[in-house]
Amino acid sequence: MIVIENVYVVTVSGAEIPSGYIAIDGDRIVAVGAGAYAGEGERIDGRGCLATPGLVNTHHHLYQWASQGVTPDGTLFEWLVASYRLWARMDAEVVHGAATAGLGWLAKSGCTTASDHHYIFPKGRGDLFDAEIQAAREVGVRFHPGRGSMDRGQSAGGLPPDEVVESSDEILAETEAAVRKYHDPSFGSMLRIAVAPCSPFSVSGRLMVESAELARSLGVRLHTHAAETQDEDEHCREQFGMLPVEYLESLGWLGPDVWLAHCVHLTDTDIQRFAATGTGTAHCPSSNGRLGAGIARISDLLRAGAPVGLGVDGAASSEMTPLAGEIRMAMLLQRARYGPTALTARQALELATMGGARCLGRADEIGSLEPGKLADIALWRVDGFYSAIDDPVVAFAYGQTPPLARLLVGGRTVVENGELRTISDQTAAKAGSAAHHRLLQS
Repeated sequence: MIVIENVYVVTVSGAEIPSGYIAIDGDRIVAVGAGAYAGEGERIDGRGCLATPGLVNTHHHLYQWASQGVTPDGTLFEWLVASYRLWARMDAEVVHGAATAGLGWLAKSGCTTASDHHYIFPKGRGDLFDAEIQAAREVGVRFHPGRGSMDRGQSAGGLPPDEVVESSDEILAETEAAVRKYHDPSFGSMLRIAVAPCSPFSVSGRLMVESAELARSLGVRLHTHAAETQDEDEHCREQFGMLPVEYLESLGWLGPDVWLAHCVHLTDTDIQRFAATGTGTAHCPSSNGRLGAGIARISDLLRAGAPVGLGVDGAASSEMTPLAGEIRMAMLLQRARYGPTALTARQALELATMGGARCLGRADEIGSLEPGKLADIALWRVDGFYSAIDDPVVAFAYGQTPPLARLLVGGRTVVENGELRTISDQTAAKAGSAAHHRLLQS
């Protein structure tokens, strides 16, 4: 038994507790309450700390840690064209090193559950999917990798060069094999797999339809990019005669088992479709700003009742972005677009916790601090300089993210006093640097 005591508890699911405790038995929370906990157990003094659920990252491309800084001033399409041939040179060693650094960086910003969207598989370069799974096990976070894919190269009207795409049949076979080998649907699972074709401009309609059928036959979730830029809108109009969300709907790609990355350019009808079908959105505010894509209509999605989580996106389109920092970025951008009441600190925190849990289909396991849920907990220091702000949630969300005192994943300490404890900071940083140099010199 572990007891975190004397801590300000933000349950997300209910009332906040200004001075309380969280009791943990094994990997589960068994009690949350005010005052002191009467039972026995190892004590963690949370005095001066804010306890939140562990943060949930709903969209990433971990391999891109190795290619940060490419085309720093380009649009999405310009950046992709410059990056594809570089990514075609990566191997399993690059992916493992990049994923180690990327997941370590996420953990150091309060992330306990991370999704990833890996969609490039150069032939003869080792098992890239397994490489990132092994990295997640070493870092110690819950992992939701999506077996991504591209089958629509330039010769078929797509954006990527033909050398980085696979055939539809190969993709479907490899995706099914990955799900059967790795996916663990059990409560408390550390590893779940999603089916994740890349995007409408790199994947054929046939593959989108058959991927959805495959995922639903296997009982796993679906993920792809959608409506990220105006260039994508124009591409979909020219190629398919409809906008991205209309196209996805025509392929069977809306529903409670689907979450879509970005969704910057949504119509009012799109928003109602998302709410009616339970389709989730992975909001990546820093990446959308970095690429000049725009500001997603998150406040409108929330008002409509659609699930929304936060994501940092690929490290090469959102360099060194910490997940906790996306809470502040999401809040400020919504206010810049809609006014100062558009998104509160608590709503932004909910995006990063319960919102992400809903997107990943794990709202019954993670995303809030309550008995029966997994002991995925972040403790943030809101004393010292931060104590000048009376409301600790405002102190957490409005300025620079406070220091991370401890991060627990299933009751296991992954970060303590801002440093990784499963592997060292130095190990993770060196792995990312080595991956970068290996990719550039290959």
